[in-house]
Amino acid sequence: MSIAELLEGKRVVICAGAGGVGKTTTAAAIALGMAARGSKVAVVTIDPARRLASALGLGELDNQPRLIDPARLAPLELEGELWAMMLDPKRTFDELIDAVAPSAQRAQEIKGNRIYRQLSTAVAGSQEFTAIAKLHELTSTGEYDLVVLDTPPSRNALDFLDAPARLESFLEGGALKAFLRPTGMGMRVLALSTAPVLAALRRVTGIDLVADLSTFFTLLGTMTESFDRRARQVDRLLHSPTSGFLVISSPQPRPTEEAIWFRGTLVQGGLPFTGAVVNRVHPAVEPGPPAPLPPALGAKVAQAAHEYAALVARDATSIERLQRALEGAPLLLVPELSGDVHDLSGLLQIREQLFR
Repeated sequence: MSIAELLEGKRVVICAGAGGVGKTTTAAAIALGMAARGSKVAVVTIDPARRLASALGLGELDNQPRLIDPARLAPLELEGELWAMMLDPKRTFDELIDAVAPSAQRAQEIKGNRIYRQLSTAVAGSQEFTAIAKLHELTSTGEYDLVVLDTPPSRNALDFLDAPARLESFLEGGALKAFLRPTGMGMRVLALSTAPVLAALRRVTGIDLVADLSTFFTLLGTMTESFDRRARQVDRLLHSPTSGFLVISSPQPRPTEEAIWFRGTLVQGGLPFTGAVVNRVHPAVEPGPPAPLPPALGAKVAQAAHEYAALVARDATSIERLQRALEGAPLLLVPELSGDVHDLSGLLQIREQLFR
């Protein structure tokens, strides 16, 4: 089965799996193949290692989709368009504020607030929330036929999946409502209960945390309704049949177990699991006729053949276990290539395997 058959009718494809199994290159190869077939495709990575840019022969990618010059992709001919970007959480936060703020002045005030500056540059959570914002941006206009999203390793990808619901819960929670009423009882209680700690913090750092928090949430005002609406729309999109989750793995035991676990998590959450891709599979090789070799060289060749046969057996065991766990869901295998996939040549080989 070709990956193109699995993606029939899909508008969003989310590639997820353990770290180091080829998610980024798989996402890029899928986007490349679908663009070659005539679709306008945007591929988005949140991988700071910039493997996507390298694979496409680019020095870097920006926070907005960038049209890839078809000449860079020769000898592959594109009937559609390939766009690529790498998520920049800080810039995405800023762009979101610019988009929903009632005025340019309000947007500048929010971006100048100390609480906002901390939130928008925090490592924990920023990728997930801004990925939600970017996914909403790319899908709401209908500009692209397909958006392919590369996610962090599967345990972190759960934060991405939960981000819309967590954002909704926060925006609708009582704590936020207390901050949005800075003269109300909630803020007074917060100020009293934390006064000694905050007073000491203010003396050392010069930061009045309660005042900054109050100012920040007051500046947000009704903008939280826009955030909430976007989170709900993305949550519906992720659960829609026009979206599809591909679990990416390698045939090693640990990534296989993680793929099985993540697939179960998707199914339990009612998310549309589309299939799995196993990269770097060692294909069985039929032994050729024995050749006369010097004893030392012959021993090395025999040892190499023995080690390769062990890898083939390991891969077969992992793939069989994964197939059983998938309960009939599609499973595509990509063989081990002669070298690491770090350029367009390797990307084209992956595409060829996926779109056979």
